[in-house]
Amino acid sequence: MASMEGRRRGLPNAAVTAMVLAIAIVFFFSAAAPLASAASVEHTFVVSQTKMTRLCKETLVTVVNGQLPGPTIEVREGDSVTVHVVNRSPYNITIHWHGVKQVRNCWADGVPMVTQCPIMPNKNFTYWFNVVGQEGTLWWHSHVPGLRATLHGAFIIRPRHGAASYPFPKPHREIPVIIGDWWEKDPAEVARNMTKSIFSSYASASTVNGLVGDLFNCSGVAKEGYVLDVEPGKTYLLRIINAGLFSEFYLKIAGHKFTVVAADANYVRPFTTEVIAIAPGETVDALLIADAHPGRYYMVGLPNQAPLPDTQTPEYATRGMVQYMVSQGPCSGTEVGCRGPSADVPIVPKMPDIHDTVTSFYFHSNLTSLQHHAHLLVQQRVDQRMFVVLGLGTICKQGHKFCKRGDSDEDILVATMNNVSFLPPTSKSLLEAHYYHTGRHGMTQDLPKMPPKLYNFTDEALIPFGPKEMRLEPTYKATLVRRFQQGAVVEIVFQSTAMLQGDSNPMHLHGHDMVVLAQGLGSYDPVKDGARYNYVNPPVKNTVLVPNLGWIAIRFVANNPGVWFMHCHYEFHLSMGMAAVFIVEDGPTMDTSLPPPPVNFPTCGHDIDLMPKDFYLHTKKSET
Repeated sequence: MASMEGRRRGLPNAAVTAMVLAIAIVFFFSAAAPLASAASVEHTFVVSQTKMTRLCKETLVTVVNGQLPGPTIEVREGDSVTVHVVNRSPYNITIHWHGVKQVRNCWADGVPMVTQCPIMPNKNFTYWFNVVGQEGTLWWHSHVPGLRATLHGAFIIRPRHGAASYPFPKPHREIPVIIGDWWEKDPAEVARNMTKSIFSSYASASTVNGLVGDLFNCSGVAKEGYVLDVEPGKTYLLRIINAGLFSEFYLKIAGHKFTVVAADANYVRPFTTEVIAIAPGETVDALLIADAHPGRYYMVGLPNQAPLPDTQTPEYATRGMVQYMVSQGPCSGTEVGCRGPSADVPIVPKMPDIHDTVTSFYFHSNLTSLQHHAHLLVQQRVDQRMFVVLGLGTICKQGHKFCKRGDSDEDILVATMNNVSFLPPTSKSLLEAHYYHTGRHGMTQDLPKMPPKLYNFTDEALIPFGPKEMRLEPTYKATLVRRFQQGAVVEIVFQSTAMLQGDSNPMHLHGHDMVVLAQGLGSYDPVKDGARYNYVNPPVKNTVLVPNLGWIAIRFVANNPGVWFMHCHYEFHLSMGMAAVFIVEDGPTMDTSLPPPPVNFPTCGHDIDLMPKDFYLHTKKSET
């Protein structure tokens, strides 16, 4: 905590209060206990390609250490982490430590061309960072478009004083449950195609811990799925992660209920539910008590999607198994009195409808902070307010100023924030340019505080191509940034729209947590909706789900100096440009300022090919 105390000394009073309480809400349930010694946790990640068989087909996939999911990193709060990344793949690679705040260390945040130049094939780079003031489930993944489909794993932060410090009963076991996709096509190529409005490829299956499950079969043989063996009466902590590229999932286990105790490595007021809704980028910690009749129970992950008139895409449920281990004694598992799996016919849960988005809305509305003093965190004074509208638009091909809109082959579909689509740099990372003050004039553009036009954002007539939406389509690409003074309290209202789609949007902010003040359906009304902000026990998240055709209001304290990515965690939205960069300026002291880069930090000697070159060349500002 010494460095945190130092950071506070250089801030205005309001910002100091906000930051102190932001730290308190996340951590320190056992502050009176003597400090345990911190450890250094070290891993080597060898990124390579290997063949794996799913759906009776051998597929070449890019993985870490030959594993899917990749290695779990387990630490205690206060530990330091060193990860040596050896890139033996054909791709440029970065690793992002999703949700780790990287205090004064955005050099290790792992976003290509934002915080670093990528690790080239046959090159190495070592990430080093401290884990301070956080507990719970996070995860790591590649941040190169598409590759997080197979380059991901759990990142578990336990209390410094051990599991006895949990604000809930100590579980018998802790189990990562990672929901994802299985791609028979190269997901990196799929992501590149999206930048050219080519939507021809979708995931072939969904997975639980890398396995497709027995809903999928080939040659008449059901595929094996993930199996969780449980003992009657025991309590299990499921650390649930959505690593999928495209879908929010509903997770249920037949005959059982969950007690949700944390989300995004922040403890929440426990609540019981039969279904967990989890969007890409989110994590949920839930207790599962093995209190059903001993038997076998399906664990089902069902992706949801916006109903018609939204475009319908292939969505595949997947399932694993919760299996009771019954009786006692070592044996083969078949005779009476043996500890072995139940032979009962598996029970299947009743799932929500695939187009049911209201269940997700209510699940996320149930999240509240565990601490009773959380209302003190929410500052009545706000330094910057923004209203950020999320949607789709089009740019003309070949840099033309005018082109035919609608369902046309003359334009390219892009994703936007306040009607601008993010364009990554190609020769120097934004962090280097910021730190060394070497950015060219006009290299970036401010993310507007408001959209250029106000309209009925949730009018479903805007979803299909047609004359109504065509007048709102024109947009352009730019390297979007927004600067904040050290310690500024920032409020953002994210508004989902019906512009060519009616999706929800999981918005992830690097380097900070966000306080969720309120969420709602329809268009945001600052008078009516602002009056119902939760100032008592708002949840704290690093990824917030903006509801389908709805909005969410968040606040955060810009107290971590550096360059931080803010983006939608749907891979198609990110690849298409629904992103911006938040720059937090240095404060007046060393403890509120960004230190220099680490030794051997990757630098760029030429343009980086994360996307097709012709895409960059043909995205000049078209129409406004």
